[in-house]
Amino acid sequence: MTLDPAPALEVDPLLDDPATRIIVCCGAGGVGKTTTAAALGVRAAERGRKVVVLTIDPARRLAQSMGIDQLDNVPRRVDGIKGDGELHAMMLDMKRTFDDIVEAHADPERARAILGNPFYQSLSAGFAGTQEYMAMEKLGQLRARDEWDLIVVDTPPSRSALDFLDAPKRLGSFLDGTFIKLLMAPAKVGGRAGMKFLNVGMSMMTGTLGKLLGGQLLRDVQTFVAAMDTMFGGFRTRADATYRLLQAPGTAFLVVAAPERDALREAAYFVERLAAEEMPLAGLVLNRVHGSGAARLSAERALAAAEVLDGEPADAAENLDESRIVDQGHGKTGLRGGHDTGHDTGQDNGHDTGQDDGHAAGRPAAASPEPSPPPASSASSAEVSPAVAQVTAGLLRLHAERMQVLARERRTRDRFAALHPEVAVAEVAALPGDVHDLAGLRAIGDRLAGTKGTL
Repeated sequence: MTLDPAPALEVDPLLDDPATRIIVCCGAGGVGKTTTAAALGVRAAERGRKVVVLTIDPARRLAQSMGIDQLDNVPRRVDGIKGDGELHAMMLDMKRTFDDIVEAHADPERARAILGNPFYQSLSAGFAGTQEYMAMEKLGQLRARDEWDLIVVDTPPSRSALDFLDAPKRLGSFLDGTFIKLLMAPAKVGGRAGMKFLNVGMSMMTGTLGKLLGGQLLRDVQTFVAAMDTMFGGFRTRADATYRLLQAPGTAFLVVAAPERDALREAAYFVERLAAEEMPLAGLVLNRVHGSGAARLSAERALAAAEVLDGEPADAAENLDESRIVDQGHGKTGLRGGHDTGHDTGQDNGHDTGQDDGHAAGRPAAASPEPSPPPASSASSAEVSPAVAQVTAGLLRLHAERMQVLARERRTRDRFAALHPEVAVAEVAALPGDVHDLAGLRAIGDRLAGTKGTL
């Protein structure tokens, strides 16, 4: 059964729509989310939008491709953008973002106590889920400033593409957890009574925690929780607000994947999760799709031709010509051995000039009980030197491998399309190298929008 082609993802209408205020590029790690986000940002800016791209990629490839020495927690203007739009870019610094939240929502004395607390320093630098939550916080901050009419988010690299969506809920669960509430109790009771309450309340767990963490860490945690008590509600409120922002009509999710089984399985799971969470999915960006300029030559035929060249090179040219695999006409001098008289002029036994034993010119062929022997130059044209045969066979095998890759990618895409036929898809051809400048990002944007053929 032949599947109907997936609907095409129309990128330019999405970028041009003033109602589109946030585009979130999500997917498994290593599928090209950062490059996709940057290419979308460049294209939107050059079509007149005022754009900021928020990346969480620590490799700094985005900064290099945009001609910026480095990115940090402050949006920086990108030079070289054509047209009336603007492009800014920034890279999330999760500790700096956390510090900014503390300084913005606590009085100076309490802020100093929190920022100097050892447990807070560990939490802000590497607590599980902190990066994803801080990305959400930064998105909320950028949207609240209303300085840009389009925000493109490159979600954090993680083992699961769902971490970005789960972060607000995970942080809320952490703040509402029994352990945190227990640690907050002494601050609410106060004084020696509070410490007595803590000792009673933690009698079942302090022995184990003390051995694992140490008494000093427990005291640091308690001090941190006491100082943060008034801010916990704000974390939950902002997390809920950002989550609703992601569900709003002005947000569009693009799931980014490679045409590989694991990446598309993750993409399918993410599509289903977005639907369950009622978040707006714009479509799938399929990166690094392979192609071939000789797709009509199947892997089977290429391998068969390679075997002919390996086995009987003297007969290879005739066999390849019969199957229309190799063009033996004009311009192939030197590919058939040493006798090539007349080949560069198109006089290859009359084939290129249409003088094929008179039939093409409308003349009857001469009657003869046996065919005349071909001219010497024609006889030699069927010969292939061993060196040329070896190289040609190698190229044919490489082509066969490429065609097998194409077939595998097509099967993988078909499986995804069968599960989610409603998801619009934009395919981006695999590049021969990394994107390292604005020109490369523009080329990716062109392919995303379907305005150019494969690379």
